[in-house]
Amino acid sequence: MRVPLSWLREYVDLAEDATPEDVLAAMVTVGFEEEDVHRFEISGPVVVGQVVSLEAEPQSNGKTINWCQVDVGEANGGIRGIVCGAHNFVAGDKVVVTLPGAVLPGPFPIAARKTYGHVSDGMIASARELGLGDEHDGILVLADLGIDAPVGTDAIALLGLDDVAVEINVTPDRGYAFSLRGVAREYSHATGATFRDPAERDFAELQPGTGHTAVVDDAAPIRGRAGASEFVTRVVRDVDPSRPTPPWMIARLSLAGMRSLGILIDITNYVMLELGQPLHGYDLDKLAGGITVRRAAAGEKMTTLDGQERTLHAEDLLITDESGPIGLAGVMGGGTTEMSDTTHNVLIEAATFDPITIARTARRHKLPSEASKRFERGVDPLVPFVAARRAADLMVELAGGTLTDEGGALFAEVFVADIDLPKGFVQGLIGVDYTDAEIEGALTIIGGEVTATDDGWTVIPPTWRPDLTDKWSLAEEVARIHGLDRIPSVLPTPPSGRGLTAHQHGRRRVADALAAAGFVETPSFPFTTEAENDLHGSASGAHLPSIRLANPLDGSAPYLRRSLIPGLLQTAHRNISRGLTDLALFETGVVFLPEPGVEYGTDEVPPLGARPSDETLAALNASIPPQHRHVAVLLTGNIVARQPGRAAEPAGLSEALDAARVVAAAAGVDIDVVQGQRAALHPGRTGVLSVGDVEVGYVGELHPDVAAGADLPGRATVLELDLDGILTLAVPRAVAASLSTFPAATQDVSLVLGADVPAGDVRAALAEGAGALLEAIRLVDDYRGEGLSEGEKSLTFALRFRADDRTLTAAEATEAKLAGVAVASERFGATLRD
Repeated sequence: MRVPLSWLREYVDLAEDATPEDVLAAMVTVGFEEEDVHRFEISGPVVVGQVVSLEAEPQSNGKTINWCQVDVGEANGGIRGIVCGAHNFVAGDKVVVTLPGAVLPGPFPIAARKTYGHVSDGMIASARELGLGDEHDGILVLADLGIDAPVGTDAIALLGLDDVAVEINVTPDRGYAFSLRGVAREYSHATGATFRDPAERDFAELQPGTGHTAVVDDAAPIRGRAGASEFVTRVVRDVDPSRPTPPWMIARLSLAGMRSLGILIDITNYVMLELGQPLHGYDLDKLAGGITVRRAAAGEKMTTLDGQERTLHAEDLLITDESGPIGLAGVMGGGTTEMSDTTHNVLIEAATFDPITIARTARRHKLPSEASKRFERGVDPLVPFVAARRAADLMVELAGGTLTDEGGALFAEVFVADIDLPKGFVQGLIGVDYTDAEIEGALTIIGGEVTATDDGWTVIPPTWRPDLTDKWSLAEEVARIHGLDRIPSVLPTPPSGRGLTAHQHGRRRVADALAAAGFVETPSFPFTTEAENDLHGSASGAHLPSIRLANPLDGSAPYLRRSLIPGLLQTAHRNISRGLTDLALFETGVVFLPEPGVEYGTDEVPPLGARPSDETLAALNASIPPQHRHVAVLLTGNIVARQPGRAAEPAGLSEALDAARVVAAAAGVDIDVVQGQRAALHPGRTGVLSVGDVEVGYVGELHPDVAAGADLPGRATVLELDLDGILTLAVPRAVAASLSTFPAATQDVSLVLGADVPAGDVRAALAEGAGALLEAIRLVDDYRGEGLSEGEKSLTFALRFRADDRTLTAAEATEAKLAGVAVASERFGATLRD
């Protein structure tokens, strides 16, 4: 909210020497954030001059200029010769003259310069050059503004261009501060200065009369609240829309961030800024019959003031007459009844609309406005009568109109619920020992009605503060009024027994371990296509149900992901396109796994203003699909870059398996791998990962077609694990094994068996047969070729044996090894290779 200081002084005592910084500092003490200071970027000398004579001089370029003699007063050098290209003035007119040394907005410095054969000793200014509007077709003639000031008068002060505005940030719960009335009240709270309420008028003079009462026909109120609770109209006849807007009003509107659009519209905007009540003016002669406020019919259309035809929603609230819609209530008027240069009779509207209705309409049509900004935060329901009369008075005063007895009023009883504030509550919540007098004083000064009770107070908040709804918000007001600096900076003592859960610790360990292993975490959006979900979300590539978003950020990816791999592929493609080809990426995130045949989602959205019932919460939770946290890895390019004396080492399955082991170690589980099949992975280069008998993920090389479809130039290896599942299977507490002080005995064993037997199964058989003496087993060779029959392979395993209580002999190690071979032979027909 931008607040011109000259305007602020009308409603609160502001010291003459108060600077904008002083005002901002005061506003900060009552909870507002300072934003900026706004000034007219103009400096003098800028004075009132009178045209003594002018001579029209045609030029060779077809343009005609005026060589003028302008009297700017003896103190400013008397009569000066000035070249001017405008033709909307005559000798004797008083104009605004910018003399050499002046600087106009731009910045545009003024100096004496030779042009068109003359030395122009200054410039006669237009309204736009002075920053007073967009009019640039001619110079500013002061008589057109109703001004007759002596020659040589300082025009900057005369036109209000010496004013300055402070800008504060208004939070959504304090909509009353979107007005000079509200800001002046808050400045009074901050400084103790006397506040004069511009809305304080005798109610008898606010009665609008009869003949133009609106009808509210709301057949579908939102949450039981009618779209309009008040609708006040006043009629002003015989206005002159050609009258100029006074310079002081233009200056104030400009500093407040609004353009001057003509006297009638300027008045409605001025009153809105002054009182916080949005107004709308209709050309009375263009209205067809009476006004009805109703909801739109589905598919109904109207053209708003910005010239756009809009298709309406059934929730939109309309202002209509017999011709149809003439305005989007509380947002923007329609083009058919707008005030214009031909308007002579004006119907002024001041209403109270439902905040939720207005907010939804403004967002639905992407049509934020100064009016909707105030209505959606809540306006004072007692102000419409005052605002309508204030606008009417200004139209009489400034536009020459006549206030009539015509009008109408639709209003409802204003009821504000009282709030019980127990004694001691404010002190306990804020942590400051406020006295009872301080609490009562703070709540009274903000406009509340405070009544003492045996247990504390009963408080009726003021009508302009819809945000005060409970004892907590009242306590915050006490703290705000008496200064937030009184609140001690004491850190609360955290309760015992809190902290991260076991799963949260596990997730952090896994992410930290992968990062320490050289992988880069690349979070991505959880949105993808249905085809990607089918390809990566199931082993076979068959169609599986996916959750489609009702309002996706990207229409080409409207589904929630079933796998993390599509996001990693997009990240890899983006990096490769920028020249980063050696990638080791990982992501931990949620995937969404709806069950076949189950309908998810709901059209029933509970209201935000009240806590949903347990039944409603249960229904909402039931509408959410299962969500599992996964971890995924993608490797492409080289794991070791080419360098002198060493060839590049491409990333492959072994590095992906190492990443799986890193995750397993961090999570506290042992992961086994067996050969498997997945539609998105290369046949024969795919492994299924499991913990015990539970499958937890997969690893493998991307199918060449899939890699090409993702625009990856070479091989890519991926790994995806159900992180939640792994952490659930992990032992509750990992106990470090004691280190044996006895030496290890190592042996190798080579087994010949069928090529279709998984190496992982053979490894498990050897480990089972070797027993407790076996400390580690690792596959070191898979040979298929000369010396073996077709359909056979030779697997070589490195075995390490160790005992806790003695040094093993070679015979003991050999015996354990052969016991393992016996189990492998029994299960798979394995034989020792010669």
